Amino acid sequence: MKIPFNKPNLIGKETHYIYRAVYSEHKISGNGLFTHKCHEFFEQRYGFKKCLLTTSCTDALEMSAILTDIQLGDEVILPSYTFVSTANAFILRGARLVFADSNESNPNIDANKIEDLITSKTKVIIPVHYAGIACDMDKIMSIAEKHNLFVVEDAAQSIDSYYLPREISKMNDNQFNDRSTISRGKNKPLGSIGHLGAFSFHETKNIISGEGGMLVINDPQFEKRAEIIWEKGTNRAAFFRGEIDKYGWVDIGSSFLPSELVSAFLYAQLESLEEIQKKRLSIWNQYYEGLNPLEEKEYIKLPKIPDYATNNGHIFYIICKSLEERTALIKHLKENNILSAFHYLSLHKSPFYKDKHDGRELPNSDMYENCLLRLPMYYELEKNDVQFILKNINKFYN
Repeated sequence: MKIPFNKPNLIGKETHYIYRAVYSEHKISGNGLFTHKCHEFFEQRYGFKKCLLTTSCTDALEMSAILTDIQLGDEVILPSYTFVSTANAFILRGARLVFADSNESNPNIDANKIEDLITSKTKVIIPVHYAGIACDMDKIMSIAEKHNLFVVEDAAQSIDSYYLPREISKMNDNQFNDRSTISRGKNKPLGSIGHLGAFSFHETKNIISGEGGMLVINDPQFEKRAEIIWEKGTNRAAFFRGEIDKYGWVDIGSSFLPSELVSAFLYAQLESLEEIQKKRLSIWNQYYEGLNPLEEKEYIKLPKIPDYATNNGHIFYIICKSLEERTALIKHLKENNILSAFHYLSLHKSPFYKDKHDGRELPNSDMYENCLLRLPMYYELEKNDVQFILKNINKFYN
């Protein structure tokens, strides 16, 4: 038995909808029937004000950098422990990156460290909701409002995850152990809180389309321009809606919208969202319960979910005590046909940016770089697979 780290899945009508897009709708270049269906799904289910599917989360972030009018020398604050796309999207526009450290208790940006990094050149704060677990958005939005800054949520991993209002977050943690059972009611979907939000539908995410992403526009001032940038700098979308009698080049932009084949695949996944989420949360809880004894013995640390966050079952990770220990555990699992993976390397120490960093040490970011290990997590992972993984992790430590 070999257990991969990730495995893309077909769960519903993916191939049927792709066939329909090609042979029934006569439009596969993008912004057609399935693109509109996906937009409608997100706007109705999560209350997003306006959604635009993109070819990747990277593209959604690049659109955000254009929309927030990043110019040469502007500063953006972001965590060092994140994927390079978070940084690239803004450095491409001439921004200077100001890296913040992670929390001690989870890899998200430490909101208490942000305000000290703000200067007269700061323009954007980019919280990254690692593993679909919310950053402290009350504090971040308060800081942004105080200093007149934009907030772009990197919600790449955050589909179907929520930020809890403070009155709900004060509920007994024992009542909501993994914080996945709280009803959506008054909760704020991640990606809906900042001025802009960016999602990913890469094959490693909960809901997939191979490659794919989405920009969520929460601030009305960006709605019209976002659509123009999305359509290569033209007002073609307005033309197709019959709002103008011809379209032309009116702004900068690029070909950010995905083909209908991608949107068709994505829409089939969205139809199965509840089923996918139920399965992933079941796997997450099985890991947590099976590894809790090792945490009680202080061999490892398990994910900590803040009282203001819910869990969407995107990633299950453990924190080892050292790089050497993690390396040995990866080797042990691989010898038993289990593929695991570490995650990001601290961007402030990267070959490309280390000479541009201001020299501040970011110890928590470096700790996650060296000690965080992700376990297999995908829809087709079965209970006996998880039990086999748990058995081998326990064998390593015991």
